Amino acid sequence: MTFRFNYGPVTVRLDRGGAAPCAVHNMVSLVLQRFYDRSQCWRLSDSARLGVLQCGDIYEVEKGGPGYKFPDEATGAETYPRGTIAMGNQGAGTNGSEFFIVHSFAHIPSQYSVMGRVIRGMSAIDRMVADGIIPKDPNGPLDGAPAHPVKIQRATVGH
Repeated sequence: MTFRFNYGPVTVRLDRGGAAPCAVHNMVSLVLQRFYDRSQCWRLSDSARLGVLQCGDIYEVEKGGPGYKFPDEATGAETYPRGTIAMGNQGAGTNGSEFFIVHSFAHIPSQYSVMGRVIRGMSAIDRMVADGIIPKDPNGPLDGAPAHPVKIQRATVGH
């Protein structure tokens, strides 16, 4: 699957046979429906605990999903190294369309469904991070909206 961001393409390999088959098939279905096209990524984090780009909530931050939710598919053994793509959510059993890509590391509980890995385009993600973050809390960690809008122009499935 390739996400064509305004910063360049990012290609991910989804693991259909892994621990999160519903999440993977859900993402493929949403891409085929062009759900993510012309959407904006709303969160960028670069703190000591979390280094992710979060996208897929297309109407309003943490309120604009696809109209349905499905259970987590986490074994409890998940890790989130650089390049991981996983489901984002607002709590247990609230998966829908949100996803995150780890740009450095994510020291978070093993409760987010891992769908696959970035295989090409991490340099585009690195440029997004280098452009900065508008922090939600000026005295808190670097976590908030990207300083320069990050947009998914088009998402496609295939080689």
